[in-house]
Amino acid sequence: MSEATQLAQVDVAIIGGGLVGASLACALGELAREQGLRIAIVEAQPLPATDADRPQPSFDVRASAIAYGSRRHFERLALWSAAEGEGMAAQAAPIRHIHISERGRLGVTRLHAEDVGAEALGYVIPNAWMGRVLHRRLAELPLDWHCPARVEALDATSAGYRLTLDDGQVVEAGLTVLADGGRSGLKERLGIESEHHAYGQSALIATVETSRAHQGWAFERFSADGPIALLPLSGRRMTLVWTFEQGAEQAALALSDDAFLARLQHAFGDRAGRFQRVGQRHAYPLSLVTARETIRPGLAVLGNAAHALHPVAGQGFNLALRGVMDLAAEINDALAEGRAPGDASVLAAFEARRSADYRQIVRFSDGLIRLFGLTHPLMGQARGIGLGGLNALGPLKRMVARRAMGIER
Repeated sequence: MSEATQLAQVDVAIIGGGLVGASLACALGELAREQGLRIAIVEAQPLPATDADRPQPSFDVRASAIAYGSRRHFERLALWSAAEGEGMAAQAAPIRHIHISERGRLGVTRLHAEDVGAEALGYVIPNAWMGRVLHRRLAELPLDWHCPARVEALDATSAGYRLTLDDGQVVEAGLTVLADGGRSGLKERLGIESEHHAYGQSALIATVETSRAHQGWAFERFSADGPIALLPLSGRRMTLVWTFEQGAEQAALALSDDAFLARLQHAFGDRAGRFQRVGQRHAYPLSLVTARETIRPGLAVLGNAAHALHPVAGQGFNLALRGVMDLAAEINDALAEGRAPGDASVLAAFEARRSADYRQIVRFSDGLIRLFGLTHPLMGQARGIGLGGLNALGPLKRMVARRAMGIER
């Protein structure tokens, strides 16, 4: 090791300071403060220059659907309601009702927060605001930031992993967590293969403005073009996620704003009012990606690096956050018993906690895509009857609502 190389030894190294990595660092923050757990975060993108760089809500802010169960997790981390309006709640638009339907069919299901005795079924929060809240909290914790920095090499050692960074620093960690979304190529360099199932679809994302207030309604509308999800934001704005057959989204991207709004109106109908404005449109291909390994001694894989889901059920980040909390809980238990965070028994217990939840969510979201992708007329009638029947069965509907809220596994 050259004289210019700086060596840091930590208990946990988190690769990726985005929503998942930052959430894990916050979840481990009290252990760092109270028990001296040494934590390092390696993030390739520069952080905002000053604390005053607060993201302002704008027409094109990307947002995530947060289940009610995820709100509870953020509350445990003291991130939901914070002083001076700096918590997640400050820009969280509540989802009080969910309307599920298929264009051309009579069957419909409506879920209401009041049916399960909750304030909301979930919330929609701009990603930039979530990042702001998380990083503000991290600035208060005793963590080592390596930012901007990239991991050039990740090598297994007898005590964990050695991370060689592009700024000349070396970090030796007992537990290394890949939370970089799988974009860095580190997973592949470690020989961790992933199973890819391409849906042959693309998601078009945009923010739209409607002619009337949404009153906390979220919509899942299955149309001939593909599923259309509308999620409430502040004011009369809503986040649009429109799924197309891959390649067909290009025509929608090329339309003028007025022509796009007219096409959306025709596909969705009038339940949300008239679509009056649309922001920038972006599209990306959809696939189910599952890492064949999510743990090794001294290594854990979280978030999109472990599993990337279809957005139809809005469960991707919620599933990742439950993984964050489960890993933090296992690390807390391990420290109480004198075991290291990267111990194989710790990670095996974490994997056992996560596997059933993951399989259930994958079956649910993948099953929706397959069910509503069938075009046979009899299947369409069966779907309509099913949606109508679910709406009529109170106990079953409440169970579905609680699962969607992330409070029943």
